[in-house]
Amino acid sequence: MSTTNKIALVTGGSRGLGKNMAIALAKKGINVLLTYNSKKDEAEAVVAEIETLGAKAAALQFNAGDIKGFDAFLEQVKGALKNVFGTDHFDFLINNAGIGMYGPIASFSEDDFDTLVNIHFKGVFFLTQKALPVMNDGGRIINISSGLARFSYPGYGAYASMKGAIETLSRYMAKELGLRGIAVNVVAPGAIETDFGGGGTRDNPEVNKMIAGATALGRAGVPDDIGGVVAFLCTEEGRWINAQRIEVSGGMNI
Repeated sequence: MSTTNKIALVTGGSRGLGKNMAIALAKKGINVLLTYNSKKDEAEAVVAEIETLGAKAAALQFNAGDIKGFDAFLEQVKGALKNVFGTDHFDFLINNAGIGMYGPIASFSEDDFDTLVNIHFKGVFFLTQKALPVMNDGGRIINISSGLARFSYPGYGAYASMKGAIETLSRYMAKELGLRGIAVNVVAPGAIETDFGGGGTRDNPEVNKMIAGATALGRAGVPDDIGGVVAFLCTEEGRWINAQRIEVSGGMNI
């Protein structure tokens, strides 16, 4: 499967890990339709960067927690596919959009819990469901989990539970979509230096040092550690990888 003229839909592709994924895909010759929640200028900057790499790109506003808005969003996707990419289907779905909300189980609010469910689990389930009719057979779905689904830190129970659910869902997706030749995998980053969840890994020296000490390779992760793995899974070389959880954490807490 050549990546020429292939198209990836990357949610949350305007910043952080999603931005790196989008650019890594473009470097493989894959065209990118990325989404942003609120920062249109950042999304447009990523589109411009992708275009300098010789790939086509477009950006759409998308709220991953607004499930009722997904039908309208898919109509926008169809419009972008036609008007920007000259087609009516895409190949790769990267379910990356997310937020970091943390707190102890004893005091975590139901409203915050519901927000996490909607964005990290329900949103992934129903966006995938609604996107399947406009995905090509033989495509790929990559869902983003977290090292926190394997190891445990106090205060991350709600967030990590959503990622555990995603890992189970991904295996079922792989089973049900196999007849269409669609492979489904999970990429689970460790602690990464971005602004995600308040940017503690990037901006707090004590946190960064703690993470480096807990990681076999001796440092915290950076976005460039992740995007290439996602892009690889969308190549011909990654075609036989399916229903797998690939942790990309540098050996954190082993």
